[in-house]
Amino acid sequence: MFGSTSSSRIPRSDRLAGSPVVRRGGQWWLVTGTGSILATDPTFTGELDRFAAAMAAADREVARIRDERATALKEGR
Repeated sequence: MFGSTSSSRIPRSDRLAGSPVVRRGGQWWLVTGTGSILATDPTFTGELDRFAAAMAAADREVARIRDERATALKEGR
Protein backbone atom coordinates (compact mmCIF):
# COMPACT_ATOMS: atom_id res chain seq x y z
CA MET A 1 0.00 0.00 0.00
CA PHE A 2 1.04 3.55 -0.64
CA GLY A 3 -0.35 4.81 2.63
CA SER A 4 -3.61 6.53 3.28
CA THR A 5 -3.38 9.02 0.44
CA SER A 6 -6.89 10.19 -0.32
CA SER A 7 -7.73 10.45 -3.99
CA SER A 8 -9.11 13.93 -3.30
CA ARG A 9 -5.66 15.09 -2.16
CA ILE A 10 -3.95 14.07 -5.40
CA PRO A 11 -3.60 16.98 -7.81
CA ARG A 12 -5.89 16.55 -10.82
CA SER A 13 -2.86 16.89 -13.12
CA ASP A 14 -1.28 13.78 -11.54
CA ARG A 15 -4.30 11.62 -12.25
CA LEU A 16 -4.84 9.77 -15.50
CA ALA A 17 -7.74 11.60 -17.17
CA GLY A 18 -9.34 12.45 -13.83
CA SER A 19 -9.42 8.80 -12.79
CA PRO A 20 -8.21 7.39 -9.46
CA VAL A 21 -5.08 6.12 -11.23
CA VAL A 22 -1.73 7.87 -10.79
CA ARG A 23 1.80 7.17 -11.97
CA ARG A 24 4.48 7.64 -9.33
CA GLY A 25 8.09 6.60 -9.61
CA GLY A 26 7.41 4.78 -12.87
CA GLN A 27 4.65 2.65 -11.32
CA TRP A 28 0.87 2.84 -11.62
CA TRP A 29 -1.17 3.15 -8.42
CA LEU A 30 -4.91 2.80 -7.89
CA VAL A 31 -5.91 5.40 -5.32
CA THR A 32 -9.04 5.37 -3.17
CA GLY A 33 -10.19 7.35 -0.18
CA THR A 34 -8.82 4.65 2.14
CA GLY A 35 -5.43 4.01 0.54
CA SER A 36 -3.52 3.06 -2.58
CA ILE A 37 -2.75 -0.23 -4.28
CA LEU A 38 0.14 -0.83 -6.64
CA ALA A 39 -1.02 -2.04 -10.05
CA THR A 40 1.22 -4.99 -10.97
CA ASP A 41 -0.64 -6.77 -13.78
CA PRO A 42 1.47 -6.20 -16.92
CA THR A 43 -1.54 -6.29 -19.24
CA PHE A 44 -3.38 -3.69 -17.18
CA THR A 45 -0.36 -1.42 -16.71
CA GLY A 46 0.44 -1.73 -20.42
CA GLU A 47 -3.07 -0.48 -21.21
CA LEU A 48 -2.58 2.38 -18.76
CA ASP A 49 0.71 3.26 -20.51
CA ARG A 50 -0.99 3.25 -23.92
CA PHE A 51 -3.91 5.31 -22.67
CA ALA A 52 -1.59 7.84 -21.02
CA ALA A 53 0.41 8.14 -24.27
CA ALA A 54 -2.80 8.66 -26.27
CA MET A 55 -4.00 11.32 -23.82
CA ALA A 56 -0.64 13.12 -24.03
CA ALA A 57 -0.79 13.06 -27.84
CA ALA A 58 -4.34 14.43 -27.76
CA ASP A 59 -3.30 17.20 -25.36
CA ARG A 60 -0.43 18.16 -27.67
CA GLU A 61 -2.76 18.26 -30.68
CA VAL A 62 -5.30 20.43 -28.85
CA ALA A 63 -2.50 22.83 -27.86
CA ARG A 64 -1.29 22.94 -31.48
CA ILE A 65 -4.78 23.71 -32.78
CA ARG A 66 -5.27 26.45 -30.17
CA ASP A 67 -1.94 28.02 -31.10
CA GLU A 68 -2.85 27.83 -34.78
CA ARG A 69 -6.22 29.53 -34.15
CA ALA A 70 -4.65 32.22 -31.96
CA THR A 71 -2.10 32.97 -34.68
CA ALA A 72 -4.84 33.13 -37.32
CA LEU A 73 -6.86 35.57 -35.19
CA LYS A 74 -3.83 37.82 -34.68
CA GLU A 75 -3.17 37.84 -38.41
CA GLY A 76 -6.83 38.59 -39.18
CA ARG A 77 -7.58 35.39 -41.07
